[in-house]
Amino acid sequence: MCTIAQTGQDGRDPAEATVSLTINGTACTAFPNETILSCARRHDLYIPTLCELDDIDHTPGTCRVCVVEILQAGKEAPQIVTSCNTPVREGMEVQTRSKRARDMQRLQVELLMADHLQDCATCIRHGNCELQDLAQFVGLTENRFFDRARTEARPIDLSSPAMVRDMTRCVRCQRCVAICRHHQQVDALVMEGTGLDRVVALRDADDYPNSVCVSCGQCVLVCPTGALGERDETDRALDYICDPDLVTVVQFAPAVRVAFGEEFGMPPGTNVEGQIIAACRKIGVDVVLDTNFAADVVIMEEGTELLKRLKEGRRPTFTSCCPAWINFAEIHYPEILSMLSSTKSPQQVLSTIAKTYLPEKLGVDPSRIRVISVMPCVAKKDEAVRPQFVHDGQPETDLVLTTREFARLLRREGIDLKDMEPSTFDVPYMSAYSGAGAIFGTTGGVMEAAVRTIYAVVNGRELDRIELTQLRGFDGIREASVDLGGPVGKVKVAMVHGLGDTRALVESVLSGQADYDFIEVMACPGGCVDGGGSLRSKKAYLPLALKRRETIYDVDRQAKVRQSHNNPQVQALYREFLEAPNSEIAHRLLHTHYQDRRHALEHTVKEIWDDITMSTMVY
Repeated sequence: MCTIAQTGQDGRDPAEATVSLTINGTACTAFPNETILSCARRHDLYIPTLCELDDIDHTPGTCRVCVVEILQAGKEAPQIVTSCNTPVREGMEVQTRSKRARDMQRLQVELLMADHLQDCATCIRHGNCELQDLAQFVGLTENRFFDRARTEARPIDLSSPAMVRDMTRCVRCQRCVAICRHHQQVDALVMEGTGLDRVVALRDADDYPNSVCVSCGQCVLVCPTGALGERDETDRALDYICDPDLVTVVQFAPAVRVAFGEEFGMPPGTNVEGQIIAACRKIGVDVVLDTNFAADVVIMEEGTELLKRLKEGRRPTFTSCCPAWINFAEIHYPEILSMLSSTKSPQQVLSTIAKTYLPEKLGVDPSRIRVISVMPCVAKKDEAVRPQFVHDGQPETDLVLTTREFARLLRREGIDLKDMEPSTFDVPYMSAYSGAGAIFGTTGGVMEAAVRTIYAVVNGRELDRIELTQLRGFDGIREASVDLGGPVGKVKVAMVHGLGDTRALVESVLSGQADYDFIEVMACPGGCVDGGGSLRSKKAYLPLALKRRETIYDVDRQAKVRQSHNNPQVQALYREFLEAPNSEIAHRLLHTHYQDRRHALEHTVKEIWDDITMSTMVY
């Protein structure tokens, strides 16, 4: 019997599993109206799937790979059904591995691959592809139906600086549409066409720049093949690193160190900061810096800005660290742009300082500096090319690699991270960070870091309890009242992660139902620890968020300095270069502005409803 069914680990009382059936001759019990697939999983019986993704409640039944053979009580002939959306019945006999079921499974995979480009060896998902796994499972050795001409005629969209949409690899599972529409509630993706011409398209747009996509990358995390991915720039990164005339600076984000080791077989959530530094040096990077340092600088700027706004009665103030959130605000809610903090993100802050302050310290011509940013975020690529961050044709951040790209780059250089001896930062200017900077990588972290510093500024002393547990949690929207003391007193704060909940919160603010002073927004569920550029997991959406999150908090607990304003390198930066938070030079270098990019609604409610219902049909 299944241990999950016995212990109730799925959250339901095992006593309620009152339906008796057999699966492959094994007696099982199921909950009323439970699907065959769900029951089989609880009893540790494997059924292959592709389009289904349980943790986003996506069971469209479009791939037909999960077919099984059933014989229902009172019926003479067995039937072939899709197990993901067929409910159990009393006395049902299920065969998942009968000859007929296996032949049907193999046929379905063969048909799925009929217009799927057969170049697996050069695909970015090679070795980590759910379709490859299925082909191996069903024993597929050839494809009788592959039509190269038709496949190569399917569209490939390279219009985004961040994303690639490659329909030559799409299997029409619709996971991307589901995550974008129902969870992120951006609704940028839609199914278009019929039959063999059916593809994932951009709603009301021919390319990414004219769409409502915000580059959050959550669609990439759920795509089972290489149909959706980041724009790969590992070759350009190597060009910079290998050029003797350039000084390459690599920065890596708070979340990367806790969401990277799994790619090299290390336990989830392992802190690999030291190994990342060592790996960068081995491939020839000249200077390795920490985006955590810039997170501390952001707190100095954003916190000072918030205090000024509170004194002026301007509320609420939204954080500005997350580029997908900035895109979301500009495209979907430009009326709130005046409420956004003008402080740049940590990535852009570090890149700016690396091309102004750092060259003075190193005695290097600023024109030789190239900043490569390693981020758990697809939208950071989009952020790096924003017009606001390009000056005289030179970007602040020259290149952004997602965590996935960085892993591919290291493998290309023959590096296995788990074999690397940890190293430490050796540039004494922009590498030290506080625990507050580290927790930027998880939802609620920016808010907690800001409160630590603002309280000290207002009261002239540190908070008695440094860990603000009331600001932590994993609910989509969380709120708290924080006493900052002095003339500021109590402030109402909110934290939201995931754009579906963000939309609800923004609507509440605009309608006057919400009353907050400070709001932290992270576009990705869980924050940066599960960003759209982080490592993907097969058959699951966000399986590792809590483990990565706990390691982030451990980094904070073990830090010698836990408040941004106490970071000695940040203090030196202001003393030697920026003068003071929000000074003229700080504002010129470290602050930005936003633009209205609203897209008008181009479809009726009936058209939206037709699209939603058509997307759930089986083709």
